Amino acid sequence: MENFIITITFLIIGMALKQIPDFSDETGNVLNLFVIYISLPALVLLKIPELVFTRNLLVPALMPWGVLLFSSALVLILSRLLRWDRPTTGCLLLLIPLGNTSFLGIPMVKAFFGEKAIPYALIYDQLGSFLALATYGSIILAIYGTGKNKPTFKSAAKRIISFPPFIALILAFSLKAFSYPPVAVSLLKILAATLVPLVMIAVGFQLKLRLSKEVRSQLGLGLLLKLIIAPVAALFFCKITGLEGEAVRVSIFEAGMPPMVSAGALAILANLSPALTAALVGIGIVLSFATLPLLYQIL
Repeated sequence: MENFIITITFLIIGMALKQIPDFSDETGNVLNLFVIYISLPALVLLKIPELVFTRNLLVPALMPWGVLLFSSALVLILSRLLRWDRPTTGCLLLLIPLGNTSFLGIPMVKAFFGEKAIPYALIYDQLGSFLALATYGSIILAIYGTGKNKPTFKSAAKRIISFPPFIALILAFSLKAFSYPPVAVSLLKILAATLVPLVMIAVGFQLKLRLSKEVRSQLGLGLLLKLIIAPVAALFFCKITGLEGEAVRVSIFEAGMPPMVSAGALAILANLSPALTAALVGIGIVLSFATLPLLYQIL
């Protein structure tokens, strides 16, 4: 609970900084860039070598893809039943299957499960959510998007191999058999420790809670599916198949993260119902601070 309170405090600090004129509108983006290029790669390099390879590692690697198939199928069914337009369908197909498993997920996993569970969250994010954004996300944007910067398979592949945390992941696995020098460990710990405060301050700084009437029904259904139905379905699947252990619990917890901020940014660029996209990301983050503690108690 102490870690959770600290995390909420960082969020409030970000919201407060937004009210100070000295901080430009780009402050949140700058903080996010530091996390992508420095904090998250340092955490990957520090934590991945601690992984002990067991069958349980397959769960965080594969569960995000199962959640993606389940969520996208439900969105398509609802789209047909409720006759959503193409931008709304594309928006929900992109944001509901893809969770905020890195920027929000890792701090939340640390707050609820502790440092030792972070490697499972990293596997879930890098081998699941990130790859899904680059592949599945590119397909959805290409099919439903109307913006000028629609992705191609070539751009998706380039995004994967040039993404700093993914480069760090490959490097960490390559160096798993070796021990880092003490000075390198100390440096990585200091840099990795910046992730949680910077991420949550950035989230608070960029948080928007505008809710227009025309998107309320899609917003409600989307967040119900993302924050409740998807993790409950993942929990049910793990129960009936006998999967258990901390890797499984962390994976189910990550399945309950709100919509991905990066996916939201791409959806807006592709003109996929920008108002709905902004509401899904902003309100999803706020509601997750209520749903994630409940999900943790169930686990």
